[in-house]
Amino acid sequence: MKFREVLIYNGEQFKVPQGIQRIDARSTHGWQLRYGGTKFYSDSKFEGGAGGALAAANTELGKRIAKLPAPTRLKPERNANKGNDLPVGISGPIVRERRPNVRDCSFSVLLPRFGESPRRSSVYIASESTYTIERYQQALQKAIEMRQKAEEAYQRAATKVKRQESKTWQAEAGDLAIKKRKPAAKKAASAARA
Repeated sequence: MKFREVLIYNGEQFKVPQGIQRIDARSTHGWQLRYGGTKFYSDSKFEGGAGGALAAANTELGKRIAKLPAPTRLKPERNANKGNDLPVGISGPIVRERRPNVRDCSFSVLLPRFGESPRRSSVYIASESTYTIERYQQALQKAIEMRQKAEEAYQRAATKVKRQESKTWQAEAGDLAIKKRKPAAKKAASAARA
């Protein structure tokens, strides 16, 4: 799980996990959970102020990670500029000349793999002499199934890793949740006294 140091308006510093954002506006101060929807945790509603609100947001983040699939960067829809109506990750038909005067066609399928480079696979359609609409449809269906299986495996792997990271993070939460720094006003006052 990725963390970042966040210094808030009153000088307190917190170690904050990915999925939680700080919001400091004139009218409100708090933490916004952004994982499987959004939820705001106002500093004023929790004992301990910003620290209490962050602890509540961390608890809810852990619960959501445990029950929701991990977000991925896989594109859910095809690009509007794509020149055909094939699904995401499928290109073609690609025509190749294997021997002189013998051409065949196939689909190219991009298979995502979590934590690794994607792999390209080819789904044969037919040669020029054996091409039919039925063979095209069968090959397209096979390509779609290959892509769906790869996306499901990717999603399972991403979710497993996210949940393992969450368990580790929750076990260490006492060390990671809050680091306090003197508020800026107190620093200035103590510097003036010296």
